[in-house]
Amino acid sequence: MATRPIVIAHRGASGYLPEHTLEAKVLAYGLGADYIEQDVVATRDGALVVLHDLVLDAVTNVADVYPGRARRDGLHYVIDFDLDEIEQLEVTERRRTGTADALFPGRFPPMTLGLRLTTLANEIRLIQGLNRTMGRDVGIYPEVKDPAWHREHGIDLGARVLEELDRFGYRSASDRAYVQCFEQSEVVRMRIELETRLKLVQLLPSTGTGGRIPSAAELDQIASVADGVGLPLGELVDVQPEGGSQGPAPNGLGDAIRAAGLALHPYTFRKDQLPPWIASFEALLELFFDDIGVDGLFCDFPDVAVRVRDSMSKAAPWTDPSN
Repeated sequence: MATRPIVIAHRGASGYLPEHTLEAKVLAYGLGADYIEQDVVATRDGALVVLHDLVLDAVTNVADVYPGRARRDGLHYVIDFDLDEIEQLEVTERRRTGTADALFPGRFPPMTLGLRLTTLANEIRLIQGLNRTMGRDVGIYPEVKDPAWHREHGIDLGARVLEELDRFGYRSASDRAYVQCFEQSEVVRMRIELETRLKLVQLLPSTGTGGRIPSAAELDQIASVADGVGLPLGELVDVQPEGGSQGPAPNGLGDAIRAAGLALHPYTFRKDQLPPWIASFEALLELFFDDIGVDGLFCDFPDVAVRVRDSMSKAAPWTDPSN
């Protein structure tokens, strides 16, 4: 029986509303996402906050609210603020580093609406509450952000995230939760030392930013502790395949990942940041759903991914690969 790829709302419905706000998560839920992502960092007083960066500058008004609180590099780090201070900040659309310019100019307008950062606990309460009222079973997909950096600042982030998930009933591989991390040593630690039974995903960086294509032996090593791999979508594509075929094609890495017994969850699919080798967002999604055969993908526009996935004809019924 064919599996039904999951659509993971990347930072919520971040193509439509400022990322990692509860409003973006509610919209992602309403647009049909199967899982909703939470990047997790820690505050000075140990609270777990949902935010992509270690710093607050790109998506909040922290410099206006707390003048003089930046470090020598001019940035305001989450770890330097208590939760009650961070809750005073307003969240806006992401800006380009060091500027007031929107990273994606066609997205939500630059305005303040009282949008706030939230805790991991509050976001889980929101999703579980919606599951109850809507009769669905949407999952969570937290990322442990920079755990080594957090340990240098006195916070065992991996352990704290797992403890919080356990508190809300996420404990086993059958639960609707994935936990992801870029640091392989932390993925190993969460499985072996911290003894989690949750599904773990090893994130891989782009080969253009210091990463490299893993060998079969390395994939087997990852599979000894993890359940899946997340990697940049471009790493799975041969842009100019040999043999006269037209357009981009799978390069074989996806097959190797699945042959190791790992789920394949590439990132990040954005209709306003298309690769130069594809004609449309729909064509990009079809390439990955059909030709590459992903088990799931991270998307800023979850409604489009759901629509394309559900419109594609399948020879056999689909089952959810996350169960």
